[in-house]
Amino acid sequence: MLKDAINEWLRTNHFDEKLNETRLISSWEKVTGKLIARHTENLFIKNRELFVKVDSSALKHELSYMKTKLLKKLNKAAGVVVIDEIRFL
Repeated sequence: MLKDAINEWLRTNHFDEKLNETRLISSWEKVTGKLIARHTENLFIKNRELFVKVDSSALKHELSYMKTKLLKKLNKAAGVVVIDEIRFL
């Protein structure tokens, strides 16, 4: 009952979206692994797109091949569909 009230309050005030985005970004290292996570930074979500700064052009190229798989795994880790696209910068 209290849980339902809190969830409804979160939805009404659109905090649930931010929580889901935070959950997704927090799962980046778990989904990609420590090696990739060490070479990425400044993750943020805007308009259902995840932006990731990559410090290596070779890694950026590799990640672009893995984009669809990463998209599915990240949304699964968040528990809901949070993003529709990933952009590597």
